[in-house]
Amino acid sequence: MASRNFGLIGRVVDDGKHRRIKSHASETTDAKLLFSAYQEAMEQRTSPLDVTNRAILKIAVPMAAGFLTTPLVGIADTAVVGQLGDPVLIGGVAVASILLGLLLTSFNFLRSATSALTAQAHGRDDPSAETAVLLRSSLIAVVTGVAIVVLQGPVLALGLWIMSPSAAVADATSAYFLTRVWATPFTLLNFVFLSWLVGVDRPILCFALQSFLNLFNVALTVLFVLQYDMGVSGAALATVIAEVSTVLLTLPLLAKPVLTERGRLLAMMFDREKLFMMMRLNADILVRSFCLQAAFAFFTRQSAQQSDAILAANEILLHFFMVAGYFLDGFAIAVEQFVGRAMGARSKATFERAVRLTSLWNLGQAALLSLIFFAIGHPFIDFMTPNEEVRALCKTYLVWAALTPLVGVAAFQMDGVFIGATWSRDMRNSMLVSLAVMIVAYFILFPPFQNHGLWLALWIFLSLRAITLYQRMTVRRKETFTSSQAEQVSKI
Repeated sequence: MASRNFGLIGRVVDDGKHRRIKSHASETTDAKLLFSAYQEAMEQRTSPLDVTNRAILKIAVPMAAGFLTTPLVGIADTAVVGQLGDPVLIGGVAVASILLGLLLTSFNFLRSATSALTAQAHGRDDPSAETAVLLRSSLIAVVTGVAIVVLQGPVLALGLWIMSPSAAVADATSAYFLTRVWATPFTLLNFVFLSWLVGVDRPILCFALQSFLNLFNVALTVLFVLQYDMGVSGAALATVIAEVSTVLLTLPLLAKPVLTERGRLLAMMFDREKLFMMMRLNADILVRSFCLQAAFAFFTRQSAQQSDAILAANEILLHFFMVAGYFLDGFAIAVEQFVGRAMGARSKATFERAVRLTSLWNLGQAALLSLIFFAIGHPFIDFMTPNEEVRALCKTYLVWAALTPLVGVAAFQMDGVFIGATWSRDMRNSMLVSLAVMIVAYFILFPPFQNHGLWLALWIFLSLRAITLYQRMTVRRKETFTSSQAEQVSKI
């Protein structure tokens, strides 16, 4: 494994004469050559099992920065459409986004499984396995995306029946959904591509592509809606163009690892055992992701049942949580990567240090985010909508949204651990229990507390996920890292 990750000073060739520098600096008088050798050694990648604050930040900072551009798309859609002054249009974007979220985030297993399996292959120094994960995940993404496009009519009808918005909101939802759904195959491919790049330790490149995708989307949204007066359909079209453009930009960057295995592409892609294992993992994460989106769909539906103004206010406030979630996901991705590498190498020390360090970072970031949200809450709300009724409602319930980073941080952390370890069944079971408890809690809390009760039910959902996953982690850790293999670094 060290062959790919450590540079040796004695491997430098000078001026084509094949003169090698010996291991000890004292045995050469050529200072320039020694410096070149040192520079080459420093440019080599460090061990994938070396968990330090610097290594964590190397992944977390670019990923958090890239993820932070993602909610800008939702904020831009809401803010730009909100400038039209009609809460019905904001509600239409909200409902359509939830429906698409149920579809896309339900298939978030492509992101999670790709990242985790690639990290495990990276931990055991297996480039062929890394490429195989990319190929199999891409195949699933294309097939799934095309199926969603084909079934867009029934999917929209079912979604509107479940969400039960007003007739005006339903019309706006349909206009947005029927355009944006065409981006689905490309969105799923971007899930795969960006997650794979993180798994092979290319977070800076992933950040650049993620930023391009989202910032290009925002720019097109402003152009189409405000300049060309295309309404909610313009906001949706911006997403389609941005997703397609990012896929086309990324494909050449993946050519080298794929072409390296060109003689075995079909065999790697259709390896029955590995494909079945990935599908089984994906099935558990699919249920988990669907339940997560179902929780927010339930939140949005119960908001819509109160009034269009409450729906618009809760949608704006959820952006605080979404921003926090994407930011905290940077450190969740870091723990996911190091836990995945630890599982690939069977290194207990890497596992425990990764969980401990990233937990401290996540808690600190969550506290900082809550303080920021309290500080900027009112100006942000005023920026998001000119409607005075919606503004007043947002400010009434701001405290719930501002504290969600602290309430949800442990759930994000545990997600990273379980995704990296591919303990998918436990994630699925935890999510099912938490969702059921949230729904029951809502029907108990809503009558006396109204919209406050809805937000409290969401807090219960987030907290219970963290508690149940932490309990399972303590059991799984003992099962996985036995005394005989606790520090063993080997292939699995």
